[in-house]
Amino acid sequence: MAIGILIGVIAFFSEYVDSTLGMGYGTLLTPLLLLMGFEPMQVVPAVLLSEFATGLFAAIMHHKAGNVFFDFRKDHEHKIVKRLGKLGYMPKSKEAKVALLLALCSVVGTVAAVLIAVHLPKKYLKLFIGIIVLTMGIIVLLTRKKPRKFLWRKVVVLGSVASFNKGMSGGGYGPLVTSGQILSGMESKAAVGITSLAEGLTCLVGVITYLIISSKVDWRLAPILAIAALASVPLSAYTVKKMKVASFTLIIGIATTCLGIFTLAKLFL
Repeated sequence: MAIGILIGVIAFFSEYVDSTLGMGYGTLLTPLLLLMGFEPMQVVPAVLLSEFATGLFAAIMHHKAGNVFFDFRKDHEHKIVKRLGKLGYMPKSKEAKVALLLALCSVVGTVAAVLIAVHLPKKYLKLFIGIIVLTMGIIVLLTRKKPRKFLWRKVVVLGSVASFNKGMSGGGYGPLVTSGQILSGMESKAAVGITSLAEGLTCLVGVITYLIISSKVDWRLAPILAIAALASVPLSAYTVKKMKVASFTLIIGIATTCLGIFTLAKLFL
């Protein structure tokens, strides 16, 4: 009973950080659960399943709070829709387009990660991700007051790399995608809402892949994680709504930098 309550508290806090800053749930929760004695096949799939639920809920709450605007109605004026007719689809709002693009990238990245998760040494991947996260955090801090031009190609690259790391370790998606969107020209509050939705869909891909390829997954942690994490989401959306954009971008830059340092420190300490 006591261990269940402790896990719930950790999940609540981790998801509050994640839904507020667009990062931190898997990065904080996964290593803590492993330190508590749980096996990777108990932790990673359960984290993915719980974050699928919280990601979708967080996206809804951020939308209702006005932090992000999702409009998934078909944009009939978009060139893809005009070219493909009834077979074409593209959502109306820019935020919805980015979320959809990130979700599509996640299919390739997450499936590839899960398929080779039991074979590829994670040390070099963690080193690579840690360096990228740290670098992006520093760049966000140094350029937070400069205007940026939005670039779609950056979203594609970051979405693919982040989803691969998510499928491999259960964490690392949010820091890359949230800071990457900011560096690509997306406003910081919208970036958090988009990350929540895209990460939820990414986690769904990971869960489905685990269900298909493995019969050894232990899902007993999932209900505790999901219930506790879901409880923190409304508070997160309210927190984001009340913060000033400039201060919020600064906090995301600091958080991303700290997570990059933390990721690298785990490799060498």
